[in-house]
Amino acid sequence: MSRKITHGYHLVEGKSGHSMEDYVFAEFKEVGDDELGLFAIFDGHLSKDIPDYLKSHLFDNILKEPDFWTSMETAIRRAYQITDSIILEKAKDLGRGGSTAVTAILINCEKLVIANVGDSRAVISKNGVARQLSVDHEPDNERDNIESRGGFVTKFPGDVPRVDGQLAVARAFGDKCLKEHLSSEPDIVVESIDDETEFVVLASDGIWKVMSNQEAVDCIKNIKDPKSAAKRLNEEALARKSADDISCIVLRFG
Repeated sequence: MSRKITHGYHLVEGKSGHSMEDYVFAEFKEVGDDELGLFAIFDGHLSKDIPDYLKSHLFDNILKEPDFWTSMETAIRRAYQITDSIILEKAKDLGRGGSTAVTAILINCEKLVIANVGDSRAVISKNGVARQLSVDHEPDNERDNIESRGGFVTKFPGDVPRVDGQLAVARAFGDKCLKEHLSSEPDIVVESIDDETEFVVLASDGIWKVMSNQEAVDCIKNIKDPKSAAKRLNEEALARKSADDISCIVLRFG
């Protein structure tokens, strides 16, 4: 499978006055007779240790689930929950912040399983048409769930909606001080890889704040080298005045 697809990534530190809090993961792994491609973007907030922990442990926890092959969605949900619980238990060492995540598991170049919490995003291009595979977990869209847990959503003039006036996403790993009002439950999508599949983009919100899904696809559709494509996407986001940390992975099929 690793000969059938190519992948590349690129990261840019933002201009927000803090050190880089984005991490990427990209690895091929043989499991028995199957080959997996494991890819992820972790976008930390008030923490670089939590996304670093996720990079090192989340896929291990997913693959250790006993029903990974028989009930993959259940296994991923359980692994996300277990990982979040461990992060909360280690809050003294890992810090008070949190991280979004979008993960992709490519199975034998035939099936792609996308899971996410937060607003890092997965977008697929088929015949030049962009389609979002993840769900942006914005506070406004999950207001009822947040309020049912005793939290609230604020939106001040010139700002985005925030959970308890603080966090701009409704789901995340960590964030111990907000956890009663947040979820770490992932949305999961299973996508077939066919002859129409050209590439997949995984990226943090540093891109999606300034570019639509179709604009991102159009920006790199003619760039065959995925590392160059990832760099080009980040450069375009910077040209559009994105000030956030930016991380991007491009998987190209064919």
